[in-house]
Amino acid sequence: MEDMLTLTHHLPLVAFDAGDVVVAEGGAPGAVWVLQSGSLRITKDGREVNRATRPGSLIGEISILLQIPNSATVEAAEPSVMRYAADGKALLDRDPRIMRLVAAGLAERLNFVTTYLADLQRQYGDAPG
Repeated sequence: MEDMLTLTHHLPLVAFDAGDVVVAEGGAPGAVWVLQSGSLRITKDGREVNRATRPGSLIGEISILLQIPNSATVEAAEPSVMRYAADGKALLDRDPRIMRLVAAGLAERLNFVTTYLADLQRQYGDAPG
C-alpha cells in the first residue's frame, strides 16, 4: 500500500522552526499539510491534546472535510519540514488513494477516542459528578 509521503511527493516543502505556527485554531480551512520530518504540537483551547511525530501525518483535513474553521492550533515542537497543498480540497478530491489514507487515519483516531471514553466510563461511571 502506498503511503501519504509517496502520494504527495510532488508537493512543495516548507520548513518550520520550533514554535512556528502551522495552523491556527479558528483560522480558515483550505490547506493540507503533510509532515515529512520533525514533530508537531497540537493544542485546543490552549491545552496540548496531541503530538504528531509520524511522517505522513496530515494537518488540516478535518476542517476541509467538515467545512469548519481549523479546530486546533498546530505548531512545530522542533524544526520540522512539511509538504504543502494550498488547495487541500483539490488534493483530497483528486486521488482516491489519498482519501482512503485520510479515512483510515480518521478511523484510527475515532477508535482510540471511543476506547478511551469506554475506559473512562468503566473507571469512573459510578463516581459522583
